[in-house]
Amino acid sequence: MSSSTLLAGPLGDACFKTVKHTGTPVGRAIEVAGVPTYISEPAESTGTQKKVILFFADVFGPFYLNNKLVQDYFASFGFTVLGIDYFFGDSMLNHMDDAGRPAWIAKAKQEAAECAPRWIEAVKETYGTTDTKYCAVGYCFGAPFATDLAATDSIVAAAFAHPSALSEEQFQKVKKPLLLSCAEVDRAFPVEARRRAEDILVANKTHYHIQVFAGVSHGFATRGDLNNETECWAKEESARGIIGWFSRFASVSESKL
Repeated sequence: MSSSTLLAGPLGDACFKTVKHTGTPVGRAIEVAGVPTYISEPAESTGTQKKVILFFADVFGPFYLNNKLVQDYFASFGFTVLGIDYFFGDSMLNHMDDAGRPAWIAKAKQEAAECAPRWIEAVKETYGTTDTKYCAVGYCFGAPFATDLAATDSIVAAAFAHPSALSEEQFQKVKKPLLLSCAEVDRAFPVEARRRAEDILVANKTHYHIQVFAGVSHGFATRGDLNNETECWAKEESARGIIGWFSRFASVSESKL
């Protein structure tokens, strides 16, 4: 993590609140480079070109039901979706008491930073790089991983929702198309920080798109209350926007961006 000015702040109380959703996931658990991974695959072959989404979950991990359902939704659009469990089965669900959070956060950050690079490389070795289009999405804890990949040639597009722990320098380095899915009320990524991030992207002529949803707060894209019409719509529209963004860039050549 860069030491430059943070635009998206550290993990806070809003990052640990959730409303569990309902549904039947269709993916399964595998291991990639020794790291537990949720995989959700398209129901039908999409031809010779492969499309892969690297899914970097919030503190509840890729095996949390809410996150499984989002990954399955993305897979229904013809993508193979791989969610890294950088918590190795020890997600925030096991540490909901305030007393255990600081130690868990420190451990989680260290383990995630150590395993993510080898996991990404192993995914690329498995699915190849010649005919495969990679995209990356991060939620809260996972946002820095997707944003950092947007500074490389490993992916064709990136997205994040309600991010944490993102610096100005990370936005400065972005060179791939980036979608920002944001809550109107977000102490981790407030209006001023969001506008500063946009200023950076504009100055650098980065291809970007920003969604801002009124009436919702941090966590809406994976942990919102689906009995609340505003939160439900925002959650679903965020997912639609992200998969639309990825479908656009995973289906065209770099020269058309």
